[in-house]
Amino acid sequence: MSANRLRPLARSAMNSVTAAIVLAALAAAPALAENKTMTADQAAAAADSAWPGLKSDLFGERPLVEGSDAIALDAPHRASDPAIVPIKLTLDPNKDIRKVTLVIDENPSPVAATFDIAPGSGLSQLSTRVRVNAYTDIHAIAEAADGTLYMTKKFVKAAGGCAAPAAKDPELAAREMGQMKLREFDTGKAGSHEAQLMIRHPNNSGLQKDQVTLLYIPAHFITDLEVDKGGKLLFSMQGGISISEDPSFRFHYQGDVTGPFHAKASDTEGKVFERTFDGGQS
Repeated sequence: MSANRLRPLARSAMNSVTAAIVLAALAAAPALAENKTMTADQAAAAADSAWPGLKSDLFGERPLVEGSDAIALDAPHRASDPAIVPIKLTLDPNKDIRKVTLVIDENPSPVAATFDIAPGSGLSQLSTRVRVNAYTDIHAIAEAADGTLYMTKKFVKAAGGCAAPAAKDPELAAREMGQMKLREFDTGKAGSHEAQLMIRHPNNSGLQKDQVTLLYIPAHFITDLEVDKGGKLLFSMQGGISISEDPSFRFHYQGDVTGPFHAKASDTEGKVFERTFDGGQS
């Protein structure tokens, strides 16, 4: 076969290979674009992050240990509702964690809550729901009894959570304010317990608008909470505007403490809400 006849065949083969490469690239484009978007979001958040300043303000020059199993933070990468973003903290019981500071870096009031863990409580998990106002890292910093600080973080895509309108009618919210419910769950393990405390409270952030008057609703939220079992403190919380409406706290603890649960909460208006759960459920 002559060289002149081979050239069209060669060109045809090259065109086929090129077409195959183009098709493969097009097929991979969506996945590549998504990865690029995720990387760009995180890079942009890191470039303009409030965390360095927050870290200095909250902990000074104290070193933070990253990458350990002392504390883990679970949160959705992309929140379905920025006003109700579920988070779960898991603590290593062997580290004797005494305090956890939850920081939502780009929120107007970044410190969402500080949880003090009572010595000997055996608290190993704590879940709640928060507002997230912008694409941000959420940091959780655990302080052990020996003063060591352990840190973990999770990047969350959400926006507008702190200004999102309340889900409940204001009159209904006012009537129900302070009501508490507690549920206990069977873990199937001896000495292992799980419970959930729910509190009716609007937890207004101060950034929400009345949907009729369009005026800002004053901030009104729970600032302090104590939860004990049989007279023994399990944990306490100092909260801010980033805790969601109708706060909920689900917690897992170890031990054989008997007696009723007792919860006491107070808010920014000085109101105190208190209840003892004799039967463990209500």
